[in-house]
Amino acid sequence: MGDPGTTVQFDVVIDEGGSNTSLGVFTGCQGLSAEFEVLEYAEGGQNGYVHRLPGRLRFPNLVLTRGLDASSAAVAAWFHGQRDKVGRTTAVVTAYDAAGQAVVSWSLRDVCPVRWTGPAFSASSGQVAIETLELAHHGFDQESP
Repeated sequence: MGDPGTTVQFDVVIDEGGSNTSLGVFTGCQGLSAEFEVLEYAEGGQNGYVHRLPGRLRFPNLVLTRGLDASSAAVAAWFHGQRDKVGRTTAVVTAYDAAGQAVVSWSLRDVCPVRWTGPAFSASSGQVAIETLELAHHGFDQESP
């Protein structure tokens, strides 16, 4: 059995009213997390501790990175197309292992683009041109492949 935690790429598919738009394969994915805000309540007469109660559930933005490639045009077209229509959609991020087998998927709710950052070019550096896509969402469900 292989190492199920080893992943090398992430496929991102956006659902736009029944038609799926693939944004391609990304090599970096950050922000798949959830956190409860903690509300502190100091009860009168109780000096030994402060009550800590769970508050709102928050999800940070998802940040996807990759080297500039042929599917970068699809990302730019989808991102810029969002200015003409206001709406949220769903997205599925699937992680693949080195053999190309799906390890796990996350279905994100109410996705909207926040930021696209293009590469910084320098002929003298010889580094890969990296693009970044940042997505806001209202939570996710983890799914088995």
